[in-house]
Amino acid sequence: MIKNIVLLLLTCSALTIQGQNKPSKKAPYKNASLTIDERVNDLLPRMTVEEKVGQLLSPLGWKMYEKTGDRVQVSEHFRADIAKRHIGMLWGFLRADPWTKKTLKTGLNPSLAAKATNALQKYAKEETRLGIPIFLAEESMHGHMGIGATVFPTAIGQASTWDVDLLEEMAKATAKELRAQGAHIGYGPILDLAREPRWSRVEETFGEDPYLVSKMGKAVIKGFQGERISNPYRVLSTLKHFAAYGVSEGGHNGAAVHLGERELFQSYLFPFKEAIATGALSVMTAYSSIDGIPSTSHKYLLQDVLKDKWGFKGYVVSDLGSIEGLLGDHKIVSSNAEAAALSLNSGVDVDLGSNAFQLLIEEVKKGNVSSKRIDEAVARVLRLKFEMGLFDTPYVDENKANKIVRNAEHKNLARKVAQKSIVLLKNEAQLLPLSKNLKTIAVIGPNAHNTYNQLGDYTAPQDPEQIITVLEGIQNKLPNAKVNYVKGTAVRDTTQTDINAAVAAAKDAEVAVVVLGGSSARDFKTEYLETGAATVAKTKKEEIIGDMESGEGYDRATLDLMGKQNELLQAVVATGTPTVVVFIKGRPLLINWPMENAKAVLDAWYPGEQGGNAIADVLFGDYNPAGRLPVSIPKSVGQLPVYYNNWNPARRDYVEETAKPLLPFGYGLSYTQFKYSNLEIAVSQEEELAIKCTLTLQNTGEVAGEEVVQVYIKDLKASTVQPLLNLRGFKRVALEPGEVRQLTLWLSQEDLAVYTSTMDFVVEAGTFKVMVGSSSEDIRLEQDFEIVNSIKVE
Repeated sequence: MIKNIVLLLLTCSALTIQGQNKPSKKAPYKNASLTIDERVNDLLPRMTVEEKVGQLLSPLGWKMYEKTGDRVQVSEHFRADIAKRHIGMLWGFLRADPWTKKTLKTGLNPSLAAKATNALQKYAKEETRLGIPIFLAEESMHGHMGIGATVFPTAIGQASTWDVDLLEEMAKATAKELRAQGAHIGYGPILDLAREPRWSRVEETFGEDPYLVSKMGKAVIKGFQGERISNPYRVLSTLKHFAAYGVSEGGHNGAAVHLGERELFQSYLFPFKEAIATGALSVMTAYSSIDGIPSTSHKYLLQDVLKDKWGFKGYVVSDLGSIEGLLGDHKIVSSNAEAAALSLNSGVDVDLGSNAFQLLIEEVKKGNVSSKRIDEAVARVLRLKFEMGLFDTPYVDENKANKIVRNAEHKNLARKVAQKSIVLLKNEAQLLPLSKNLKTIAVIGPNAHNTYNQLGDYTAPQDPEQIITVLEGIQNKLPNAKVNYVKGTAVRDTTQTDINAAVAAAKDAEVAVVVLGGSSARDFKTEYLETGAATVAKTKKEEIIGDMESGEGYDRATLDLMGKQNELLQAVVATGTPTVVVFIKGRPLLINWPMENAKAVLDAWYPGEQGGNAIADVLFGDYNPAGRLPVSIPKSVGQLPVYYNNWNPARRDYVEETAKPLLPFGYGLSYTQFKYSNLEIAVSQEEELAIKCTLTLQNTGEVAGEEVVQVYIKDLKASTVQPLLNLRGFKRVALEPGEVRQLTLWLSQEDLAVYTSTMDFVVEAGTFKVMVGSSSEDIRLEQDFEIVNSIKVE
């Protein structure tokens, strides 16, 4: 009690001081008719150093409200942080999960979320000296990580759609749900290349290829930000993680990255460069280091490249605790104050977590940080607050949130994205689609009826009624059939196993659907680091092992199906009942035995809240699958890396096996067949180089379907070593049976350019090969063309 009284007195005292010299209502920065630059330039000189540094702090948000029944208000913690630290941003205010200890009961539903964010803004506007609104940033990689929000497939599934228009629509829906609740910044997309499947965060990426990642990322950015962020249903997009985070040594999350400058720019920075050109307004640093320089203190990349060369106008935010990581993890500074000064001087503008940058006040006094650099960082944040209109209209309509968040349109969209993300890997003797006249079907496996296992990491607690599992999806399709469900085993734990019951169910069925894979589902027993990443804790002998084997912090040494999943599948297949395997998982796993022995195999990744319905749609032919793999699937861990576009020379075979993956990048089957013909290439160079590729595509099967036409480029001779081939175009095309369509895809000079020995970006004169097909290893058409004169690309 005494402690609370002292805190309240300190807060009141600070507010009294803060209220002094309060600008008049006619202060220019409050005048909406002035330009943004005029308003920023008026506000900055009015601010104290303490107030400026406060704008660069982004503490954990879920501590900032108090909820009692249906009432919500700002917490004492928030009042104290506003009074003492002048905070300008919060992260995860609406977040709920086991780490935050926010549940369906203690967290905020959409209606309360809108009330809570309005209370925050009202306090910031009326109870602070300058009335600067609060920026609210939320995790949003596959829907908002908030209670009641729509849960879409995770990014690896989104990429499997190869459909940029669909991803833009999905991101637009996510942004609308965020803004309806009062949030302003969506964390996403992740633009890391997933070339190390042992890494725990593959599910958050768009796969292994720079071009595919860039196209998917740009679609999400457009959906989030639209034409202007002043639109009341748009949010800022925060790109993650700058840079090359997904290829850490040994697959360890946040470990060192070893890359040359040419590969860094040609592959790993390419999606970020494209995203900045699209207009992305926020960038997050990575925990890792590149060639010995931590990303959070990489001045060359953050300042020289991102801000100066690429012209980035937004703000750079550290990943949670990564500034302190310069001391604790990377050991390159002697104090957190030194870490704060180094990261700010290197180009970081905002401290996620806020524990380091609060030390900048003293660093300014000591001369270790200039007032000019502080002003520049603060201006980047204020400019976006003005541009979004928060100084003038900081509140949201509390009556709209429940009507917008997870409405029928968004639920249907989640099902559509899930349908398009499903990849048909095998279909022996056309077992699929299954007949709806089946009388008995066995549904077996740890992921057949597990709500959270199909949702992925960064997911809030869910109302079970809103999540459709595979079992429920099949039951919806076969209301009159006998559907026998047996879990059979867990993902990891071997004590929760009843293979005999699964065998009995399979023997009694016409078809068995076995749902296996992995899980990123966190629970309240999981231990977490300060960054929110899960720790791989030791389990006591008497305790049941949780399913989680993927998701941030869960790096793998092998890629085998864990627990007794293989034994379960082998026993079911041995019954002789036709068996369909459905994988729900977050990373490539070793699926050699299932691919060889099951009759049909689907990969659904983490398909989101409508995953069960979408999978059933594919199983029973209501949707013809056309998803394509955004990552290569290895045969063994010893093959790694297996990404398709390795640099020359071609990989050599091993003693034990070939170097080829089990399944290549771009692979996926359909219930119909497609014929490619008549490839023609036309090179024009009027204002700038453009290559026109035309071809004919025909659906030669008996059902409607979609084909993902993929265009690859091979540089037959370059001055520096290049990949064997590079994806440089794709189009998802829907055709009726027998339909013929002529397609046109364009290649630009950027698609042909390489980084030379002097790091110039140049289209070099010479011969190129266009390769068109259905995957990186299923090339149907080829044709060479010549570039006569070299072209330097800016």
